[in-house]
Amino acid sequence: MLVADLMKLKSARVPTIRMAETVEMAATLLNRERIGAVVVKDACGSEGVTVVGIFSERDVVRAVAERGAGALRLTVGDLMSRNMISCRMEDSIDHVRALMEEHHVRHLPVMEEHQLVGVLSIRDVLSHDVRAAAAPAGVGQPSAASHTTLPA
Repeated sequence: MLVADLMKLKSARVPTIRMAETVEMAATLLNRERIGAVVVKDACGSEGVTVVGIFSERDVVRAVAERGAGALRLTVGDLMSRNMISCRMEDSIDHVRALMEEHHVRHLPVMEEHQLVGVLSIRDVLSHDVRAAAAPAGVGQPSAASHTTLPA
């Protein structure tokens, strides 16, 4: 199965945030949307609005643990991950799983021709694995036993 197949099961709407917004605003967005990470976009010279990183609930927790409640006044740009790991529509789910495991991430932006088309979460991958395990044998789905276990 490919990323494109999983993306068909998801909403086309992808919440994003600007890097100048506060951590408090990002935490509010994460909570309201019931998501664990949000893609950060910003204006980048002649390229227009583009993806510049990812901001996760882990970033919020780490900042508050290190800096206290004052961390909520920092900007998303102060804390976001700029070394963003992403995938493409033609990537396999096995490749996505390997990327998540190797880089210890739970969310992968899906990019096509430098444009954000969605975000895959570990929950999306696990849901796929559960569906594949429940499918009758011989339907063409890989067995759940062939998958690598990811860290929590």
